[in-house]
Amino acid sequence: MRCFVGIDLGSTTTKAVVIDENQNVLGRGITNSRSNYDTAAAIAKQEALVNGRFHLFRRSLSTSGALDGDLDAFLGQLERSFRLEQYLEQLADLEETCQRALESAKFGDATKDVSAALTEVFRRMRDDAPGLFAPGAKRKSDFFRDIAGSVYLATGETVAKEAGIRYDFLLNVFDRSIIEVENRVYSESVRRHLGTALERTFAAMPGTAGRRGQVEAPIKGILDLPMEETYVVGTGYGRARLPFSKEHIRSEILCHGLGAHVMYPQTATVLDIGGQDTKAIQIDRHGIVESFQMNDRCAAGCGRYLGYIADEMNMGLHELGPLAMKSTKTIRINSTCTVFAGAELRDRLSLGDKREDIMAGLHRAIILRAMSILARSGGIRNEFTFTGGVAKNEAAVRSLKELVKENYGELTLNIDPDSIYTGALGGATFAWRAVVEEGRTAEAKA
Repeated sequence: MRCFVGIDLGSTTTKAVVIDENQNVLGRGITNSRSNYDTAAAIAKQEALVNGRFHLFRRSLSTSGALDGDLDAFLGQLERSFRLEQYLEQLADLEETCQRALESAKFGDATKDVSAALTEVFRRMRDDAPGLFAPGAKRKSDFFRDIAGSVYLATGETVAKEAGIRYDFLLNVFDRSIIEVENRVYSESVRRHLGTALERTFAAMPGTAGRRGQVEAPIKGILDLPMEETYVVGTGYGRARLPFSKEHIRSEILCHGLGAHVMYPQTATVLDIGGQDTKAIQIDRHGIVESFQMNDRCAAGCGRYLGYIADEMNMGLHELGPLAMKSTKTIRINSTCTVFAGAELRDRLSLGDKREDIMAGLHRAIILRAMSILARSGGIRNEFTFTGGVAKNEAAVRSLKELVKENYGELTLNIDPDSIYTGALGGATFAWRAVVEEGRTAEAKA
């Protein structure tokens, strides 16, 4: 099967999209961007290809009718089991790396005790791992560093107290090791993990045992199906660092414009608020960019700004939107500058303003800044598409809807659940065009 891949290396996350020869999306993948851009691109692409396999599993099993009404439950369990296998492999790698790092640490007579404590920490983490991927389990993040980091810190603190050793010794070893593990790609393990996950799934769903042969045949058929990376196109904030030749690089503006057009063919105006910048793009009926505007060097009003506010409030980034939605009072925030926002935030709290009202004011201030960028690009035309990570923030969406209605009247506002992949989708579409319409054959590997 020929596949066309788009990779969007953002300042916060790296996304990848895989499409087939008919321009159908097969898979999407995301990972946290890191200093090693080659690794971020490779992991995002691997995740998209794995997601593509699951898409093909669903299609094949649905056609065969082997699972009848159990299809969703079976595939859900299969994916959870697969993610558990991935996590356990990285956890074992992290333990080995931590023990290695301990050899060069200068903990003196405490070294032996710290080693024993590490062994206990990771034993407990392995025991607790299935619960992290159980049905209905909620995780603040799907990235290994975030999941393992939070569990390690909590478990390490408990074990350090029980063992009578300094907790900062365990923190030191973790900090020395996590980046090394995070920057490894485990592509050779994917097939093995899927095989083990399949066994776990049959064990967890004994009712499917009688249909095992009917289920295994289409799944193994998909596993044996080669997914050829025919052409890869890279884009995004860090595109200059992608390990591609120039022919395989496209600008963010072009990819976001085309990606929005692919998702919503009637799109005329696109607003993308990412981690580092805000883009307002005007496109024609073919998805070709007519004009655009971006914020300048300041990251105010972008995802990084919200991250800063979350840190100031000692909250998770994902908690800001739901908190702001509880607001009952309009508060005007004067500054969207990250330098001054913290001071204004503290001033508002000292005056007795509620946190939810402050958060709603901050979200409105962010969107007001975006509206000014949109105005400079040519205003908002119907249909209007909102993309980027901030499009998942319900408070930002509410403020945008209100301000668009106030300034432009009733317009169609498109927000796709997978809008964070818009740039990568545009890149994948450019890759498809390069081969199918332009006849190129060169490959770019990431």
